[in-house]
Amino acid sequence: MKILLVHQYFLEEDDPGGSRWNEITKSWTDQGAEVTVLGGMMHYNGSAKREEYKGKYFVKKQQGAVTVWRCHVSESYNTNFLGRLWGYFSFMFSSLWAGLFKVKGKFDVVVVTSPPLFVGFSGYLLSRLKRMPLIFEVRDLWPESAIDTGVLKNKLVIKLAYWVEDFIYRKADLINVLTPAFYNTLRDKKKVPEQKLIFIPNAADFSLSDHLLQSFDSEAFRREHQLDGKFVITYVGAHGVANHLEQILDAGKALEDTPVLFLLIGQGMEKPRLQQLVAEREVTNVRFLDAVPKAEVFKYILASEMGASVLKRVDTFKTVYSNKTFDYMACKKPILMAIDGVSRELVETAGAGCYVEPENTAAYNTTIRSYLQDPQRLQREGESGFQYAKQNFDRQVLALRYLNYIRQKVTKEIKATDALVQESI
Repeated sequence: MKILLVHQYFLEEDDPGGSRWNEITKSWTDQGAEVTVLGGMMHYNGSAKREEYKGKYFVKKQQGAVTVWRCHVSESYNTNFLGRLWGYFSFMFSSLWAGLFKVKGKFDVVVVTSPPLFVGFSGYLLSRLKRMPLIFEVRDLWPESAIDTGVLKNKLVIKLAYWVEDFIYRKADLINVLTPAFYNTLRDKKKVPEQKLIFIPNAADFSLSDHLLQSFDSEAFRREHQLDGKFVITYVGAHGVANHLEQILDAGKALEDTPVLFLLIGQGMEKPRLQQLVAEREVTNVRFLDAVPKAEVFKYILASEMGASVLKRVDTFKTVYSNKTFDYMACKKPILMAIDGVSRELVETAGAGCYVEPENTAAYNTTIRSYLQDPQRLQREGESGFQYAKQNFDRQVLALRYLNYIRQKVTKEIKATDALVQESI
């Protein structure tokens, strides 16, 4: 099985951030699949290319058993909305060029993961020109999420985005969605035939957490990083408009008389503004850290009392699972869930933490104070979330299920082609 993956945000080996596809492709190659990735040259929270990519449009690399072609992304990507849009289009063009003229050999299938949505168009052209099925993955309901958060306002661009979305859904041979709400939305509102839809959600990476749970000295780590005596609530992820982390600052101010410390790890366009607000408001219990590789992230989570999953209060986000939620589960930490909808349902079903209404400072205040009064609750909910994730969201198990769906699709395509050949003889 030879798989071509188009993923603008496929991480470098030492990159921080969501490593879903790095882990999936490792599982696939462990099963004997050959995987080639067309990935971007810019981290999704980055502002510049690495030095090794300066002045270059294509660079071939090897990440374990996975071959990666790094493709040009405009360095205007994280400057403003127009820069971000051009970043999307520049990768759409460069990945298409690389897929047609740089990558050698025949593939059995092309897998495209979005957002950005526009990369689906390069995936579609590759699938048709190279005569292979197209698997399209929906990680976010875009453009709805960009519209709801106010990032996308231009009516012409919105119209174009909806057209591209409809086109890709019609042309894809199989569509993977990451949440049950996505599945229902595509089936009921977008009118995608149900036989096209599969459900492989985000998942927990136990390969890393299981080792650390046995060997990691959290007390020594807490002393080293000045966390002793604190009730640490860690947020890991993007600092963008969609996350609306200002609500964490408000919660911190309301809890200044307690040992609570909010630890915010990551990068994003909003981070400088948030740091300025902390200084202006004299919030003493919110600490910012730069993004770190996943192994280091897990150490911070393990040294915390809770993990926070936070998004802006808009209806579109009621359909999403937050990546970081599964990392908290894998580390046996209860979740402070400030996302309504399916994420709230997940945490409540798993008994893995609590829901707080997004942007509601009073709810944060009351809920966190209740945890301060009940230390046993932390252990109980952390263990419950861990066991639920083991049973339902083990990334290794889900990666193999994904691969089986692809094999079944490719096999059907081969059989259909053979039948047409036989009819023509």
